[in-house]
Amino acid sequence: MSIKVAYWPGCVSRGFTPELHGSMAAIAPLLDIELVELDRAACSGAGVIQEHNQELADSLNARTFALAQQVDSATCMMNICSTCQGAQSESQERLDANSDYRDHVNETISREHGLRYRKGLDNKNFLWLLVEEIGLDELRSRVKRPLAGLKVGPFYGCYIVRPADRLGIDEERPRDRYLHQVIEALGGSVIDYAGVYKCCGFPIITMNREVSLQQAGRHLGDAIDADADCLVVPCPLCHLNLDLQQPLAERVIGRDLGMPVLHLPQLVGLALGLEPKELGMSRHVVRPTSVIDWSTAVVGASAP
Repeated sequence: MSIKVAYWPGCVSRGFTPELHGSMAAIAPLLDIELVELDRAACSGAGVIQEHNQELADSLNARTFALAQQVDSATCMMNICSTCQGAQSESQERLDANSDYRDHVNETISREHGLRYRKGLDNKNFLWLLVEEIGLDELRSRVKRPLAGLKVGPFYGCYIVRPADRLGIDEERPRDRYLHQVIEALGGSVIDYAGVYKCCGFPIITMNREVSLQQAGRHLGDAIDADADCLVVPCPLCHLNLDLQQPLAERVIGRDLGMPVLHLPQLVGLALGLEPKELGMSRHVVRPTSVIDWSTAVVGASAP
């Protein structure tokens, strides 16, 4: 069964990490996901705009929600950035809770072709959609190259696991365990380590660079000490701090790292049979193909 989504890739996946946007496009047809890209949507605010002008951030996100609601027959709105998920969930909580405020924001966005946000949009990170809409059994059935022998450390970051109430995390939807479940469904081995649920450090990179890099380096080092082959992230901002900044983090903490950090769609793509090059892995600072012997560990295990 095909799933049609109003697709919000976010800013970073089309700028600093185009391999994320590209890998999502590559795996979507393999999962029968139809992506209707919201190419007119603005930045979610990433938690930064909200600090300075809450109404502006809420108006930007309400506009995106309204654009998503114009997509006929879409199951939900889907994003591939957990920072966007967190920022948008915060805006949506305020908009849905107060009809007067929602009407006020709608008056602002209605100046553009009569756009209007209607309460109750279902907005899901790709990780949530994988588990809740496609399902782990279905995902498992589509695996062509089980990630047997690959030891993967999940890195959730901040915005997709807290606050739990706003993000709908409960016993029925243990979204704070979904990365663990997806890794196992793809045939990989989950490596738990100290940094699984901690901040990557990106939010303070411009205010306190050294502390930010210490955070990133500590998590990477902990994953290495736990014998992980790689990390997987549902957030491109986490990827920037853990991969792009990794050489600088090495200098700050005084140890060699060399830990590959994969975007979630890349990990899924490997298990679905795509090659590292098709998933843009050559764009990484720490190239997965230069650290892991893919010829025997993953790529070499392709099913006939």
